[in-house]
Amino acid sequence: MGNRRFSGKVCRSIPVLLACVIIVCLLLDHYGKGKSASRSVFAMDTYMELMAYGTDSEEALDRAVVEIQRIDGLLSTGIAESEVSRLNAEKEGALSEDLRYLLERSMEINEMSGGAFDITIYPVMKAWGFAGGEFRVPGDEELSKLLAYVDMSSLKYSQESGRLEMPRQAELDFGGIGKGYTAQRIAEVFAEYDIGGAMLNLGGNVQIYGSKPDGSEWKIAVKSPDGALPYLGILSFEGLSGGAGGSRAVVTSGGYERYFEKDGEIYHHIIDPRTGKPSDSGLVSVTVACGDGTLADGLSTAIFVMGYDKAVELWRGHKGEFELILFDDQGKLYVTEGLEGSFVSEIEYEIIY
Repeated sequence: MGNRRFSGKVCRSIPVLLACVIIVCLLLDHYGKGKSASRSVFAMDTYMELMAYGTDSEEALDRAVVEIQRIDGLLSTGIAESEVSRLNAEKEGALSEDLRYLLERSMEINEMSGGAFDITIYPVMKAWGFAGGEFRVPGDEELSKLLAYVDMSSLKYSQESGRLEMPRQAELDFGGIGKGYTAQRIAEVFAEYDIGGAMLNLGGNVQIYGSKPDGSEWKIAVKSPDGALPYLGILSFEGLSGGAGGSRAVVTSGGYERYFEKDGEIYHHIIDPRTGKPSDSGLVSVTVACGDGTLADGLSTAIFVMGYDKAVELWRGHKGEFELILFDDQGKLYVTEGLEGSFVSEIEYEIIY
């Protein structure tokens, strides 16, 4: 995307193909048996890279691109005809299967995180300009009024009928979970084809599927937020079993992804639903690794807001469901025990048990 100027200030962003999580081990030039293929697509306001090998690699990636565009057409708040835009305008409606799933998972993550993840944050995101690009710093009075509309418990949803009713001022934004869901859906698509392995980078949301063609480990580098090193460390994963379950997501959230500067102050896009302001939890980078792309995406945002202590408490209460790599504003790096032996770094780090 490059640098963008707004009101004489520069909104600096890390190139999206390197944002948060970068792939340092690409598929080999020679894939052995089966064909290899790759695709690039711009959707969900980011560039995405898809690579796969197998007999049906071309067909599978063509289908994956269609699926990305379909979900983007449902979730984008920037598309007036999208399902989310229609809900925000009409305040009620029967949800599609995709929206039902995302709403229910969002409610689950909202409860898990004690409200740190909240899809009703959209009015506040708009006030800061992160929804439209006209960046500004809203005042405390304005934020106080908008925060009255940020409350997932105000949504009236019938799981039986799939119908949602929203308060007049409420607006939804699935940006904190949509790419993870999309990556998970693509893994399900791949399960319908003869695909041996694949790696997806959906603007920093990495999903690996199956095994590498030479049988070696997948390697994913977690980008350093401060630029002192090119990355915090490298995660290695062995090949995964086939089918939709044979995939793993690695998602990183950091305030350095999208931000703007005003009067010498930096304001990033991860908003704390409790304050309406950019999160100041002490964490500057959060990576979640698990088999569920939707969960990994939502939790990476939530945990960034929650901070170290609550993040560890959440992880200990859900051991086996996900693993974490946490980097704080004091330069300390932490890795949960499930990644011990899979993560290497030039930075000394502490294992969380």
